[in-house]
Amino acid sequence: MIDSVWCALMARYNQWMNRKLYAACAQLGPAEYKEDRGAFFGSAHGTLNHLLYADTIWMRRFQGRPLDGLSPRMEFHPELEALREMRDIFDREIIGWAESLSAGWLAADFSYARVAGGDYTLPAWQLVTHMFNHQTHHRGQLTTLLSQFGIDPGVTDLAAMPGQTA
Repeated sequence: MIDSVWCALMARYNQWMNRKLYAACAQLGPAEYKEDRGAFFGSAHGTLNHLLYADTIWMRRFQGRPLDGLSPRMEFHPELEALREMRDIFDREIIGWAESLSAGWLAADFSYARVAGGDYTLPAWQLVTHMFNHQTHHRGQLTTLLSQFGIDPGVTDLAAMPGQTA
């Protein structure tokens, strides 16, 4: 089972990678940024919006907040810089939340309803792991989109994150 130390590490990794990828996306022109390249969410813009959507929905579930106003293909903001500002604020929220998790909460069953339908109950630690894994999955798609434009976001390995020590 995971613990709050692991969750905080993953939350900081999420923030680090998001900052790197937003900086890389800023190298794209507006048309390139929104160009449908055949990715699951079409463009770099669509992928960044989906990542913010998915993190928002999981955090609302974990915090017992309503899911009102959310949809899988929603656009939080049409402009990259405004979206980056929202992302940075939200990443700090995720870090604070992750640092505050208790072993008891992580070990307990967590029930939720999927937006697409169906009720599920799983240990909270599995769902938290899923949230962090989902982030990595779509950031991987984003690095592919960036590479199609000749942009290298740099090293993405957790071990390379600043502050990591042996």
